[in-house]
Amino acid sequence: MGNAILDEEYVSTNGIRLHVVMAGPRNGLPVVLLHGFPESWLCWAKQWYVFAEAGCRVIIPDQRGYNLSDKPEGVKAYKLHILVDDIIGLIDALGYEKVDLVGHDWGAAIGWVLANKHPEKLHHLGILNVPHPAVMRRFLLRDWEQICRSWYIFLFQLPSAPEAAMRAGNWRGLSRAMRGSGKTHSFTNQDIESYKVAWSRPGAITAMINWYRAVLRYQPALPKDPHIRVPTLMLWGMRDIALSHRMARPSLDYCDTGKLVLFPDATHWVQRDAAEDVNRFLLDFLFNRQGE
Repeated sequence: MGNAILDEEYVSTNGIRLHVVMAGPRNGLPVVLLHGFPESWLCWAKQWYVFAEAGCRVIIPDQRGYNLSDKPEGVKAYKLHILVDDIIGLIDALGYEKVDLVGHDWGAAIGWVLANKHPEKLHHLGILNVPHPAVMRRFLLRDWEQICRSWYIFLFQLPSAPEAAMRAGNWRGLSRAMRGSGKTHSFTNQDIESYKVAWSRPGAITAMINWYRAVLRYQPALPKDPHIRVPTLMLWGMRDIALSHRMARPSLDYCDTGKLVLFPDATHWVQRDAAEDVNRFLLDFLFNRQGE
């Protein structure tokens, strides 16, 4: 992993503390990387050191409810606008006026909303395998294939049962779900063991699932103007079993300046499956300041 060194801090934001991992020169280009379910900052294991050695100040939080970050009780604590405010507060707490933001899975969902509500906070937006919220809502209401792919979202609404199923057999079900949705090399044994440690922290698995419970119980209204003014790059693994790649191109319709790169052989875990290409596309995009 080269010569890059990781720093770890706890940053107070929006009434909680987030565990944040950082690397790269302190005066480097600030890039916030946001993970999704059921990962942690380790989601970016194949990116952080490459970005740091390219001159970025890489900032990777464990999001609210995950791993070493605070885990407030109750579903209401995981409303979408609160999750977005966590990241706005993180940016402010670290003293940045604007950053680049790259998100995967739930991290990408946060990225879409943050870019729409607070475009003044971002230079660029990178999105991995998640559609624009308006497209996601449309497909969940009208597209039977995507409704079937999203079965787990509805299962997660049950109280306690999802947690019990995931914990069973030393996290056998959740481990198999991750490996079964990826390629044979997407996750190493060490990756899975590291995630088991994070999932086992008190309150973690319920907090993680509460993201899904909150998004259905407290559905956020779509903004009157859902367009994204920030330059946006979408990277999408087409073998994603949960999110159809048919939602990718329609998402570009909401981007004033958008580009889509499809990876035919990559899964939902595109940043792991096609790490070298993903890193190259993202770094070229993030360091391109033309037109600003």
